[in-house]
Amino acid sequence: MVTAIKASNLGARATATLLAGTILSGLVSPAGAQTAPQPAAAPAAPPQVAAPAVTRTIKSLRVEGSQRIEPETVLSYTRLRVGDSYTNETVDQAIKDLLSSDLLADVAIEGVESGNLVIRIRENPVINRVVFEGNKRLKQDKIDKEIKLRPRQIFTRTAVRADIARIVELYRRQGRFAARIEPKMVSLDQNRVDVIFEIHEGPKSKVRQINIIGNEVFSDKKLRAQMATKVASLSHLLSSNTSYDQDRLAYDQQKLRQFYLTEGYADFRVISAVAELTPDKKDFIITYVVEEGPRYKFGPVTVDSAIRDFDDKKLAEALPIKEGQWYNAKTVEDTIEQLSETAGLFGYAFADVRPDYQRNKDALTMSINFHIGEANRTYIERIDITGNRQTQDKVIRRELRVAEGDAFNTFLVKRSQDRINSLGYFQDKFEIERKEGSASDRIVLGANVEERPNGELTLSAGFSSLERFILQASIRQRNFRGMGQTVSISADYSSYSKSVELGFTEPYLFDSNIALGGTIFRRDYNSFNFLTNNTRNTTYRQVSTGFQLVAGLPLTEYWTLSGRYYLSKDDVTLDQAQFYTNGQCDPVKAGRFYCEQVGNRLTSLVGLSLIYDSLNSRLRPTRGQRVSLGVDVAGLGGNVRYVRGKVNADKYWGLGSGFVFSLSGEGGAIKSLDGSEVRIIDRFYLGEPQFRGFDIRGVGPRVQRYFYTGDAAAGTQLLNSNRNQFVDDALGGKAYYLTKAELELPLGSGAAELGLRPSIYIMAGSLFSIRRPTTNNFFIQAVDANGKLLVNKDGSPTLLQPPLNDAAGNPLYTVTTGAFQGQVTRCTVGFAANANDPCVGTSVNARALNPTAPFLEVFRGSTATPRISIGFGVNWNSPFGPLRIDVAKALLSQPGDDKKLVTFNVGTQF
Repeated sequence: MVTAIKASNLGARATATLLAGTILSGLVSPAGAQTAPQPAAAPAAPPQVAAPAVTRTIKSLRVEGSQRIEPETVLSYTRLRVGDSYTNETVDQAIKDLLSSDLLADVAIEGVESGNLVIRIRENPVINRVVFEGNKRLKQDKIDKEIKLRPRQIFTRTAVRADIARIVELYRRQGRFAARIEPKMVSLDQNRVDVIFEIHEGPKSKVRQINIIGNEVFSDKKLRAQMATKVASLSHLLSSNTSYDQDRLAYDQQKLRQFYLTEGYADFRVISAVAELTPDKKDFIITYVVEEGPRYKFGPVTVDSAIRDFDDKKLAEALPIKEGQWYNAKTVEDTIEQLSETAGLFGYAFADVRPDYQRNKDALTMSINFHIGEANRTYIERIDITGNRQTQDKVIRRELRVAEGDAFNTFLVKRSQDRINSLGYFQDKFEIERKEGSASDRIVLGANVEERPNGELTLSAGFSSLERFILQASIRQRNFRGMGQTVSISADYSSYSKSVELGFTEPYLFDSNIALGGTIFRRDYNSFNFLTNNTRNTTYRQVSTGFQLVAGLPLTEYWTLSGRYYLSKDDVTLDQAQFYTNGQCDPVKAGRFYCEQVGNRLTSLVGLSLIYDSLNSRLRPTRGQRVSLGVDVAGLGGNVRYVRGKVNADKYWGLGSGFVFSLSGEGGAIKSLDGSEVRIIDRFYLGEPQFRGFDIRGVGPRVQRYFYTGDAAAGTQLLNSNRNQFVDDALGGKAYYLTKAELELPLGSGAAELGLRPSIYIMAGSLFSIRRPTTNNFFIQAVDANGKLLVNKDGSPTLLQPPLNDAAGNPLYTVTTGAFQGQVTRCTVGFAANANDPCVGTSVNARALNPTAPFLEVFRGSTATPRISIGFGVNWNSPFGPLRIDVAKALLSQPGDDKKLVTFNVGTQF
């Protein structure tokens, strides 16, 4: 019987009655039911003879107490009818039937003795609302999807019990096995109730210990490493697999079996796997009982093919499995896939490859016969393309290497799949589906694509270790009009560079297999070096205006010939206030190597590249290789003449489980065609970001200017070799090479969704081969009153600030007194503004000293000896653009190289 305390309004919830003690007295505890103690059994009574049942006739029958339920509905749940006979047992059964209907809270039948039966009922209340309290780890919308109780439904005990079980199961899926649900009910007027679930979530139940019994060959640690479930410890602090999960327990048993099968233990089995909840319900202890069995080797491996095109003996010889090797189930699976792919190459799309195992328990060998069932040569009936709302069908079909009516070929289908993936227009890991056609020798290929946004509008501000603050704005459409064309407009602004660029690429000109693209640009770049305290100082300014045309012609499936024409006007200038003296570039201030670069030049360049590309994706390759050989010749017009060659090579291997290993290398050389030195702006440079572990232009030939410090009058000047106190000018090189070995590391699905891709790598490279520049040693040595050279305590020469001369080499003097005090003149006495003017005045002038502090220039770094660095990097598709962070250590460097431990860049492509 249901009892409840009525409340006049919802504010009287304090009068709520625990349903667990009343309407839900039979509920099972969420964490596990325990049997209540039963009273002691009474002494057996002596057998009695049952009295005969008294039979009566129903004279009248009516229902009282019904409000929402019609009396006829109540009677329909019983077998009582007017005129029928009945007994006490019949009346008891009627009460049971009515209560089991879940419509009524209480039932009583009166008038049993007289035959005038009155069924008095009290209906179950109507639910006004369902309330959850204490659910912090599980949101209400997730609970609502699972429970059945809803407002305006009939309240029943069965429904409450079922909903509690569902909520408990939700918490168990989260690993919270200590969760408890306490239901309460608040009675309202008009026979309505509020149902309240008070939730005590409890902590997550962790895996405290994993025990393995029966393993002799492999240690517990080795086996636990194969499992997805991990023991809760500091080493797995951030892991989500330390909580107990029943599905994961079954998965771990499969992982153990797979591991043993790859090690040759074909008889391995998991006898039992038990997870025990500790008494405090906080932790689980998992125990596996295993039986390893003996280790097997491969016996004879044969192929039995029902396809006449195949030579069984040659197929068997080409298999990766060899007799005498340890048995490996993964190798068997790979062999089946290899045979299926081989059959597909010959047009048999549905070849059935089945291994027949013959186990010899005495010799501990596993012989295998791969049977290839009879199959028909398959032809492509049609190719269905679906899902492309914007992209035109021809953009997809022109990447296909098979056509309708062709013989099926797994290699060409795979190649088509890779080419479509490389477009970057559709979902990751796109696959071409295969379906049976209208006949046994027909196949239907399905390209069900899912388009991704290909338009990019970028307005960003960032910070780069190369260029400090960066402002970028760009519009790019990689699938313009759904025709595969690329249109881009971009503008960049930073403290050291400004550029505007417009580009357009048509990959299939006039629907022919010829690509044509072009770029118009204006680039304003300020080169820089490092001064005192590692501050950056602008050296020369380069303004380039021009355009480039590029055309590509595929020669074969993998080979492409690319040609280009480049025209650019380059204006190189130096700051006159900083680097000029008397209107001329001063080698002492700027360096001879910079003074030689000043001026306007026009570069007219043509180039050719031969490219081999078998990558499975141009965006994020996991297998294949790419090799590019290019040569550029400048001199067909313009006033810059050189020839430049360059080679790039990349190779990728997918190692499985998300690991991708790659090797890459590049190198180049440039040579002047008119005997002049190659300009600084045309040379190669090496450093951040392509050579990690070194600063921007941090590798290769350079001139470093060291200054002298101290008291010149006392003759105590010393050479200052502090890294943050000298000028470092990178000169570039005419030859370079760079190699890299990199391993991309997989992360969990959550990190992958964030676009995080970490990798470790080692790099080696060098930049070298330029003519040794003329350097300046700008100092004089101090002498005493007798003209004897002075030296410092450490034996080095005592250096003084050098005297100042005019352009003709005449000595200059500084006026010490009078109206012209401080002025520089050629007069030893008096003052003359111009060289031909007479000296006026009687002041005795002092020898003018050069305002430039004494310095020593050293040429370093022009060597082919490799520099080596090792590091760790992370690519991140951040909300403000692609970001790469690297921590790289230079293991091997050369004198003069600028090293850097941490670098980051925003907006680079990766």
